[in-house]
Amino acid sequence: MVAVERHRVVVVGAGVAALSAALELGEATVLVDAGLGSGSSPWAQGGMAAALGPDDTPHAHAEDTVAVAGGIGDAAVAESVTGAAPEVIAWLRAAGARFDTDRYGALVLGREAGHRARRIVHARGDATGAEIMRSLVEAVRHNPRLRVQEGVTVLDLVRDEHDERVVGVVAQGAGGDLTLHLADAVVLGTGGYGHLFAATTNPAQVAGAAMAMAARAGIEVADAEFVQFHPTALAVTGADPLPLLTEALRGEGAVLVNDCGERFMTALHPDAELAPRDVVARGNYAELLAGRHPCLDARAAVGDGFPERFPTVFALAMGAGIDPRHELLPVSPAAHYCMGGVATDAGGRTARAGLWVVGEAASTGVHGANRLASNSLLEGVVMGRAAAQAIRAGWRTATATDDRHGPTATVPQRVRVARSAWSAIPADDAAELAAIRTLLWEHAGVVRDETGLRSGLAELARHAAGADGSAGNTVRNALVVAGLVLHSALERTESRGAHFRADHPEADPAQAARRIVRPQPAESVELIVEPATERIGESATDEVGVRDRAAMQAIMAA
Repeated sequence: MVAVERHRVVVVGAGVAALSAALELGEATVLVDAGLGSGSSPWAQGGMAAALGPDDTPHAHAEDTVAVAGGIGDAAVAESVTGAAPEVIAWLRAAGARFDTDRYGALVLGREAGHRARRIVHARGDATGAEIMRSLVEAVRHNPRLRVQEGVTVLDLVRDEHDERVVGVVAQGAGGDLTLHLADAVVLGTGGYGHLFAATTNPAQVAGAAMAMAARAGIEVADAEFVQFHPTALAVTGADPLPLLTEALRGEGAVLVNDCGERFMTALHPDAELAPRDVVARGNYAELLAGRHPCLDARAAVGDGFPERFPTVFALAMGAGIDPRHELLPVSPAAHYCMGGVATDAGGRTARAGLWVVGEAASTGVHGANRLASNSLLEGVVMGRAAAQAIRAGWRTATATDDRHGPTATVPQRVRVARSAWSAIPADDAAELAAIRTLLWEHAGVVRDETGLRSGLAELARHAAGADGSAGNTVRNALVVAGLVLHSALERTESRGAHFRADHPEADPAQAARRIVRPQPAESVELIVEPATERIGESATDEVGVRDRAAMQAIMAA
């Protein structure tokens, strides 16, 4: 016997995009692995971009977004995201988010790399993500129509028998039991895949779950090669993830120097430290390769104001034994944000009916090959709300007899699930996961080439063969995502945005397009869900039998 829960909508994720979707829906079941507010959203220091100043416009914000996108940013999607930004700030403030204001109550606007104007809204200086998540988590907790299940690991998507629609997810509880969560709509907001690199600013939950699940279901993914490496992670030995030193420090005048005291970015780009992140990251990486150690010097720009202006960074540095008021901050590039993800439109709709993907888990094309600073929190809220609005519009237009837009009907239903998920998933092998993360960092890191990428693929194949169906869920996902990243980076024989090939250092106009891939679906099993005796409210829970049809046929044949 396997539990089957029936919902109207299942939202998977704990970050800004998932919770924004849940709040906009007003009724949903939220499935969370580590707990509400986990993931990368609370770690965001830089802020949220919105054209609110008197000399700024959403169109100018969109132009800046496209300008750093490596020639493949979707201008229409950028306009829709930046156009929604002022209203998003108002929505978050109404939800309880407390942004920084001046003594007259006006929002304080900062500037970051790639922005032509001061348009970055902050909270508590450098704790913007944490403050936004505080307000969203409280709002979700206090909404009686949002049901939250924590400690639940979603393993794979559930599709209908014709593989035309996503009809739910299969998840594993803390005790190892499997549950089929059947729903009219599934919203994935599980974050990107940045933690799959050994040097990263991302927590362990950001490990590519959405992309891996979509790939196993044969759903399109896009731009997996485009991974943004933040140039200024605090280089602390043994830290995982590496603490982030916000872009806002450079926006306020902090500069990069090496351990010889030389300021090196002025020779690499006219905007020096305010150049696009990929340029700055490669500048820092080149110093490391040359045997020099890059450092961020914020002594003159911030100095004694650190505890008040950048309390998060100040606490991180002091915890590492560095006083940033008087000392240089050693830095290193680290995987930070993924432009690639499950291919969607501007509202998170995928090519498979019933499935929406939002936030960093999705690839809308708005970031192209390189994300503009402080656009990630904004995109997460915009996409989460847009997906919810589209789902609700489907409810309104459904006829009274069309039960596809109500709770899943309690009738026999044949569904398909990836075979690898249809058993209790063992605990992850920490050493195996660490090896895959090192592989990606070494072969698909800040600078790539054909030799390294092919070597990485060969090494990954050995890991996949060794897994032999016994891998834990994070390793199982990592094998899929690492393969997509390495293959996509190998096929893009040019340098564009965050993707830099040392053997093809120039951009190729013929490759100025997004790369959409439809993976071969993994082997699946067909399950027959037996009818429940009754439906209990909007989210019915029934203990029903689930049979592996293929296994039953084999038994009967024997």
